[in-house]
Amino acid sequence: MLEPAYQADVVVVGAGVAGLSAAHRLISAGVTTAVLEAAPYVGGRMSTEKVDGFRLDRIGQLLSTSYPELELSPGLDALVLRAFAPGVLLHSDGRRLRAGAPARGGSARSALHAVRALASAPRSSAAPPVRARALRSAALPRPRAGAPLGTAVDQARLGSALTRFAATPVERLLARPEMPAAQALAARGLPARTVDGFLRPLLATLLCDPDLTTSSRCADLALRTFASGRLCLPEGGAEVVPELLAAALPPGTVHTGVRVTAVSTTSVTTAEHGEIRCRAVLVATDARAAAELLPGLRVPDFHPVTVVHHTTDDPPATGGYLLLDSDRGGPVAHTAVVSRVDPARAPAGRALISSTVLGPCPAEADTAVRIHLSRLYGTSTARWETLAVHHTAEAVPAMRPPHDLRRPVRLLAGLYVCGDHRDTSTVQGALHSAHRASAAILTDLCAKRPLHQADPPPATPRAAA
Repeated sequence: MLEPAYQADVVVVGAGVAGLSAAHRLISAGVTTAVLEAAPYVGGRMSTEKVDGFRLDRIGQLLSTSYPELELSPGLDALVLRAFAPGVLLHSDGRRLRAGAPARGGSARSALHAVRALASAPRSSAAPPVRARALRSAALPRPRAGAPLGTAVDQARLGSALTRFAATPVERLLARPEMPAAQALAARGLPARTVDGFLRPLLATLLCDPDLTTSSRCADLALRTFASGRLCLPEGGAEVVPELLAAALPPGTVHTGVRVTAVSTTSVTTAEHGEIRCRAVLVATDARAAAELLPGLRVPDFHPVTVVHHTTDDPPATGGYLLLDSDRGGPVAHTAVVSRVDPARAPAGRALISSTVLGPCPAEADTAVRIHLSRLYGTSTARWETLAVHHTAEAVPAMRPPHDLRRPVRLLAGLYVCGDHRDTSTVQGALHSAHRASAAILTDLCAKRPLHQADPPPATPRAAA
């Protein structure tokens, strides 16, 4: 199949989830593919630090059981997801309230938000594992009155709105007028108390955007994701996702420690091995690295994220919930006892509490986070041990309006780009951009020379949630 001058059909630059997923699709279509990664490991920003038996995610990406690309991506059959308890906990006025989300396919009545004041939540065991190809969510009971969601009527309106989000086709959401998410929330017709106490902290968590400058269309997709599934974590840490993808590729496909310094439509130049000839190049790095290889490619703004990991042998009794601060009374946007969600992340007898700060990292971050966590959990954090403070300045590409959820992945015949900066700034977006890029490559290569038949692209592109 190869001409003598070619060393591979396609060279993929970058071994993050986008590049590895694209390599799977290309190889399954009979296209010889080499993946080059400058770092000594795969995964890019989806990395996990190991400290004394703990597994500490550097960014702490939240996945969702409603992400279709987790099911569609080759190589992720063995992915195990650990779901948070249904809905989220909201800290408001010194109380913790449970707010759940509508279930997929449930009626409006059975899928309304469940809200219950938690004077002292019982300790719960970890959520059962969920295979990525068998995702489902559970129905929730009806709500009861309580701040910050307002009266029972207000809660019913919110529950009905989320149920509609879960049932609304993606195409209809993308056809809505676009504006900043904060502005769109004010036009939803929901009480200000509900918007400020629940929707704002929820969207800030889902989008990693504390000021909600994100496109309202991307915010709507995030709400649809929350309303139709469960927030979850990959068992064993974020690095498991790219490691599974890499392990399922043929031996010798992925080459780490190889720095690509230049690309063209027919070759890549590396610092270690000189020029590698090929028929097409796919740049699957982060946005800034991609722009260095592809002059003229726009570099978006980024949302910084800081994750602080603590451990204790006496964890707070909040079960496997994600805890949000409705009052926004400190630097922590959300926190959780993640070892109750995924026991593989902590050694026996120890609890892992991971907390996320959105925006610039505060001075004396650990001290500020400890003070805030003490209020959120209602317990002293003085004896908690700090395991790590991970600050990532360019953690999540910003999606301010106008935002194109289908930015081009084909730059020229033979030169392509993919990553979360081409779709939505999520793992789902990265995987979907890889799907689009591999389909474009196969179309162009098949026009030059017959290859094995590739999977046809979907008739209607599916938006990343």
